[in-house]
Amino acid sequence: MVKEIMHDPLFLSQKSEPATEEDRQVVVDLLDTLRAHLDGCVGMAANMIGVLKNIIVVCVGDKQEAFINPVITLKLKPYPAEEGCLSLPGVKKTIRYNEIELEYLDFNFKPQRKKFRGFTAQIIQHEIDHCNGILI
Repeated sequence: MVKEIMHDPLFLSQKSEPATEEDRQVVVDLLDTLRAHLDGCVGMAANMIGVLKNIIVVCVGDKQEAFINPVITLKLKPYPAEEGCLSLPGVKKTIRYNEIELEYLDFNFKPQRKKFRGFTAQIIQHEIDHCNGILI
């Protein structure tokens, strides 16, 4: 189900809790909401739809993928970036890494480990910041 986008910085600055299989519907709702906003959005975290769970969804090529309880285990090649956010106005400067390695659970809650680079890595880092209550 497509959910309303959260804009409250006090809510968005709270740290998310680990997700469990009981949060499967949150994953579905988050994917549905991202797909409804593809014209101006490439990633979302669950807190953007009002749920403080450690779930992100990201456009990877022409697909939208879910990453549950994602943890970046390796960061290489830092660079300065400017990012906007569907939840917050404006553009902010930050440091991102061109290459990351990620451990996460997939849509079926199976453990995965994968490397990402470029814009996809940047999106993942932005959304993980959301889960950690870091506002960009």
